[in-house]
Amino acid sequence: MIIVMKERALEAQIAAVQEKIEAYGLKAHVFRGESKTVIGLIGDVSKADPAAFRMLPGVEDAMPVGKPYKRASREFRGERTVIAIPPVRGGDRGLEIGGNGVVVMAGPCAVESREMLLSLGAYLKESGARMLRGGAFKPRTSPYSFQGLGVEGLKYLAEQRSIVGLPIVTEVMDSRDVEMFSEFVDLIQVGARNMQNFALLKALGQCGKPVMIKRGLSNTLEELLMSAEYVLNAGNEQVILCERGIRTFEKFTRNTLDLSAVPVLKRESHLPVVVDPSHGVGHWDLVAPMALAAVAAGADGLIVEVHPEPAKAVSDGGQSLTPRHFKEMMEGLEKVARAVGRSLA
Repeated sequence: MIIVMKERALEAQIAAVQEKIEAYGLKAHVFRGESKTVIGLIGDVSKADPAAFRMLPGVEDAMPVGKPYKRASREFRGERTVIAIPPVRGGDRGLEIGGNGVVVMAGPCAVESREMLLSLGAYLKESGARMLRGGAFKPRTSPYSFQGLGVEGLKYLAEQRSIVGLPIVTEVMDSRDVEMFSEFVDLIQVGARNMQNFALLKALGQCGKPVMIKRGLSNTLEELLMSAEYVLNAGNEQVILCERGIRTFEKFTRNTLDLSAVPVLKRESHLPVVVDPSHGVGHWDLVAPMALAAVAAGADGLIVEVHPEPAKAVSDGGQSLTPRHFKEMMEGLEKVARAVGRSLA
């Protein structure tokens, strides 16, 4: 259930509503918008009478939320969630994901070396990227494939942040590593294979860092929203949804990038939506067209794989853009963003 307060509701009236919610044995979550305040009820709301809340001074309406993803639902929060990424150096500006600016995250599939990361990071920043992506721990289909540099890779990412100035997004695979990731990483990614790793999601709900959850290979959008609900329910409201393609019968692409997910998720939820065209198609020459289409569809951000020499990449070289192709894509993205009333962050 959500309770919408009147535009000029007093603090004492809001407090009285919270007190009544707690009298039912429920938790109250207050969201203060520019014009109105919305209060969400968490717990078994079956005994809470909406009519009893409507009678309270300052209350405009009380409405049940019929969807299983309560906190992630659009109804639960009156305004869209905007995730703030603090500046990583004194002179840098902060970053918002979910606002008018489209945020581009770019970098290699896997962290391979310190030198490559520093030089590539500098180029990507100059070309307009606002975050650096790179896998330190790599979940691979084959146990014999490169599994990442681990903690050493995290240290290289952190060094890049301090020297080049790009905030870091990288994937966590184990709930036992969440505390360590919170020290190194600005945006923690949950990969497609871990979308329903509920122990991991609960741990991320207590980490205090923004979390981006990628849609699983064969998962529905409702299941993605329910995964977000785990993190939200554990106390972390900084959640981003990511569409990265799903497994279908089509063989011309690695996956089928479901761009309809963008407007659907933004209709159903208040959370920001990011698209990963690299994993969505699996071929570098298809990445830019799908990135442009994602921005046109309303995506709040993109996460793209870039490698200085894709043919020599230790993983996913076939879907990685070269730095030159990335720069060309950024020029096209700027035009599309302007055409739909947005801009690149």
